[in-house]
Amino acid sequence: MTNFVEELRWRGMLHDIMPNTEEKLNEGMTSGYIGFDPTADSLHVGHLTQIMTLIHFQNAGHKPFALVGGATGMVGDPSGKSDERNLQTPEMIEHNLKGMKKQLAKFLKFEEGGNGAVMVNNADWFKDMNLFTFIRDVGKHITVNYMMAKDSVKRRLEGDSGLSFTEFCYQLIQGYDFYHLWKNENCLVQMGGSDQWGNIVTGTELIRRKDAGTAYAITTQLIKKADGTKFGKTESGAVWLDPEKTSPYKFYQFWLNASDDDVKKWIRIFTLKNKEEIEALEKEHDAAPHLRILQKALAEDITIKTHSVEALETAIKTSEFLFGNGSLEFLKGLSDKEVLDIFDGIPQYKILIEELGAGIDAASLLAEKSAIFPSKGEAKKTIQGGGVSVNKEKVAEMAQIFTADHLINDKFIVVQKGKKNYFLLIAE
Repeated sequence: MTNFVEELRWRGMLHDIMPNTEEKLNEGMTSGYIGFDPTADSLHVGHLTQIMTLIHFQNAGHKPFALVGGATGMVGDPSGKSDERNLQTPEMIEHNLKGMKKQLAKFLKFEEGGNGAVMVNNADWFKDMNLFTFIRDVGKHITVNYMMAKDSVKRRLEGDSGLSFTEFCYQLIQGYDFYHLWKNENCLVQMGGSDQWGNIVTGTELIRRKDAGTAYAITTQLIKKADGTKFGKTESGAVWLDPEKTSPYKFYQFWLNASDDDVKKWIRIFTLKNKEEIEALEKEHDAAPHLRILQKALAEDITIKTHSVEALETAIKTSEFLFGNGSLEFLKGLSDKEVLDIFDGIPQYKILIEELGAGIDAASLLAEKSAIFPSKGEAKKTIQGGGVSVNKEKVAEMAQIFTADHLINDKFIVVQKGKKNYFLLIAE
C-alpha cells in the first residue's frame, strides 16, 4: 500500500483532513466514498478532481465507493450556491444517472472483491423511507443550532435569496448517506471538495451520536484559475466529459490552452505522472516555454484517459489542420458531425449545391454567396496579396471557378483568410 494522504499532499490536492484519518488509512485497506449528484447526464471537468481522488484512493490499495445521488439529486446541495437549483423529475435523474455511471466506469476499476470500486445509488435506501422515519431516526440526533452554524447555511441566510427548508435538510440527507455506508459497507471515510466539509462532518457527527461510531473526512482544494476566471468554463460554456457535448478536440484544446501558472498545478492533479516525471517535464518546459511541453503532456494524458488514444490522435490532427500544415485528407475521414464539431464557433455560411454545379467564381463565392468579405473589392485585394485559401490551396485570382468537385465529403468547403481566420461553407 502507498500513503494516500501523502499522495494528495504532494500533488497540492489536500485541503482539510480530520484528525487520525491518515493513521487509519495507513493501517490497511479502507473503504471510502465520494458523492456525485446527477444534475446533468454527463460529468464535466469540474468533477475530475474528485474522480482523480478516487483513482488515487484505489491505486493506494483502498476500496472506493462512487455514490450517485438518485435521491439527493432531487433536492440540491446549497454548498457553494447562491440560489436554489431547479428540481428535477425522477425521469430526468434516471437518465442522468446512466450517463454518469458509464463515465465513471472509464476511470475506476469496477470488479468483484478486493479493492474493486463499487457504485451505489442513495435512492436505494431512501426510496422506502418516509418523512416521519427520517425525522425520528436522523433528525433527532442533529440540532438546528449545529446545522445553522455551517458556512453554507450562513451564507445563504445572509444572501438575498434565502434558504428553503428543502436545501436546509440537505446536510442531514448527505449525513445519512455516510451513516448508511458506514453501517452497511464499513465505509469509514468520506471525501469531497472543500465546500463539502460541513456536510461531511455532519455525517461523522451523526455516526458518532447515533451509534457511537468513528468515521473520517478528507477534502480537496477547489480548483481556481490563476487569472481569477472559473475553472472548467469556456466562452461556449462547461467542458463536458461526454464527447457529444464537448468534442475531444475542444476538450484537448481546453487543457492545451492552460496558462503556465495553471498547468504546473493541473498536471499534478489531473494526471497520474509521478513526482520525478513531472519535475523532469517542468525542467524541459522552463527551458523552452514556447513549446508548451507541460500543456501538451497534460492535454494528451487527460484526453486519453477521458476518451481514447484514437480521440487524442483526431484532436492533434485537428489542431495541426487548423493551426499548422495539416492535410485536407484528414477531414475526408471524418463524419459530418465531427467536421461541424471542429468548426463549431467558426463563421458558417450555407450555399446552394445547384449553384456550385454551375460553378461560382471566387469573388462571388467569398463576397456574395457568403459574407467572408464585405465586397468583391476587399476580396480581390486580399486574394492578390495571397491571403485567401480554399481547402488549403491559395486562391490565385478573382475569376477562379469553384464547383461541386471542391466539396469535402460532398458538403463542405473550408475557407481561410490570413493565418487563423477560418470559415466553413456548407452546401445544401
